Amino acid sequence: MGFTLKIVVASTPEQEHHITELIDYMYSSIFPNYFEDEYIGKLEEWNVLTPKEEDAYYNRTLDKAFKVISSLQAIIAVLETIQEEGCQENHEDIFTKNVKILNDYGYLFPFKIEEFQRENNTQSLSKYSKPANQYLA
Repeated sequence: MGFTLKIVVASTPEQEHHITELIDYMYSSIFPNYFEDEYIGKLEEWNVLTPKEEDAYYNRTLDKAFKVISSLQAIIAVLETIQEEGCQENHEDIFTKNVKILNDYGYLFPFKIEEFQRENNTQSLSKYSKPANQYLA
């Protein structure tokens, strides 16, 4: 009777920290450009980009952490690019592919790219934005 043994390498603390940094960046630098503070607060309540505990445990492998980091970086890059250049078909493909990866790993990201094609011009300052000056922190 045979059995197989699978060795899994755990993600590094640096990878886990980088995932947290990228999620913080989404909340402080991307979301305020498109959503009002009240809606961003709802996103936090709905655990957007916060995996359920069982998913976080399952994801804490080296390769899955790398995929989550890569997907977050790709989504950020697309959103920052369309802010400057407008949305192209390839942007939508990259965005959709990486949203699926995040959702597959338990990181709820319930958006379509269309929600990021018009900036939020109703408010000039968001409580979620990082302060421009260290003395304001």
